[in-house]
Amino acid sequence: MFKNFFGMGGGSRQQQQTAESKEPKEPKYAPITNASQLVVRENPYDSKTASPVNKKEKEKEEEPILVKPSERKLIEIELENFTINDLLSKMVQLKASDCHFETGSQPIYRINGDMVFTNLPIITQEVAEKLLYPMINESQKQIYFKTGSIDFCYEIPKLARFRANFLRHRRGVGAVFRIIPSKIPTVEELHLPEVIKTIAEFDKGIILVTGPTGSGKTTTMAAIINYINNHRKAHIITIEDPIEFTHTPVNCLVSHREIRQHAKSFNTALKAALREDPDVILVGELRDIETISLALTAAQMGVLVMGTLHTNSATKTIDRMVDVFPPKQQEQARIQLSQTLRAIIAQQLMKRADGKGRIAALEILISDLSLANIIREGKTPQIPSYITMGKSRGMQFMDNVLIDYVKKNIIKKEEALLRMNDPKLFERAGIKV
Repeated sequence: MFKNFFGMGGGSRQQQQTAESKEPKEPKYAPITNASQLVVRENPYDSKTASPVNKKEKEKEEEPILVKPSERKLIEIELENFTINDLLSKMVQLKASDCHFETGSQPIYRINGDMVFTNLPIITQEVAEKLLYPMINESQKQIYFKTGSIDFCYEIPKLARFRANFLRHRRGVGAVFRIIPSKIPTVEELHLPEVIKTIAEFDKGIILVTGPTGSGKTTTMAAIINYINNHRKAHIITIEDPIEFTHTPVNCLVSHREIRQHAKSFNTALKAALREDPDVILVGELRDIETISLALTAAQMGVLVMGTLHTNSATKTIDRMVDVFPPKQQEQARIQLSQTLRAIIAQQLMKRADGKGRIAALEILISDLSLANIIREGKTPQIPSYITMGKSRGMQFMDNVLIDYVKKNIIKKEEALLRMNDPKLFERAGIKV
């Protein structure tokens, strides 16, 4: 007999009770007096299908393979009993930006923005712990075991420095290494617009360098600090997590501070920096309301503050700086930002059409009284028009940069279309969307 929707059969209640009475009853729960009595039973049913699932089949389902190993593009590396230094040395040789070292996978490099597998064996938990743990000290291990991740810098003398992140994930231990060039690049070497030098000459206010992770924000800021170091006489304080580029004093005194090593947090370090006679303060990341508030206050006090945000346009950067505050404080935040903002550099990295590396596309906004009014009145949708009209002052809108790169065959059209904001602007430029 089929059960109805509520699980009840069609027979009478008396028949059901008679059937139930014939079945042996399970004994009631008895108190457990010994730990050995505890038995953990696996549920043989899958919660989604309510049908028995073979354990091996379930494990296969939890390990989806998106790309078959035979279809992967592999880098052939001849390393036997490799070490982390071997992998990082090869990373420099291949001009890779990142190296991923995680349990359950081969080492992987990011080259020109693409993840490329190596032919090395899959990393086991034992190998990962053996190679990674000696790289950090006891205090760093405590942070790692407590929080599940730790950031620090690692250096191979006469080769390069690397920003390292250790992490714990489902399969075990992992790490990601990003190369930091040993030589600090100049504005010219990065092929940045000349207006970047004008921005570096501002003596007060706030400069924001923005973009997604891996877009080169730190490198651009390092080039600006390098320019200030060579052309001004000032005290520069950098607050980073961890310290990446290290600047040798030329005309400036440069003080490098690292979170957890020299200060508890960005906001405590920034608060202390205001009492350390600074001319320029570089904040590695404006992460929270306290740090952003202190950065705006420092800029109002006559210090040049530089910081980064994970936004991809000038408009979104201004909105982000205001929206981080509670509604009752946003009007005051707009006033502060309108008075202190000097420039925004929003950048993205894209593959070159010739396959020879990547190139940065920069959106540049420079503030004046007109922009101050736009910010104060909350009319940020007008910013793209403001940037376009300020072309003579060195400002440039991201879409116009992308269109220019496509016409000069620096990047492919498909790459530009992925980053565009206004399709109509591309169509007016003769680029089909």
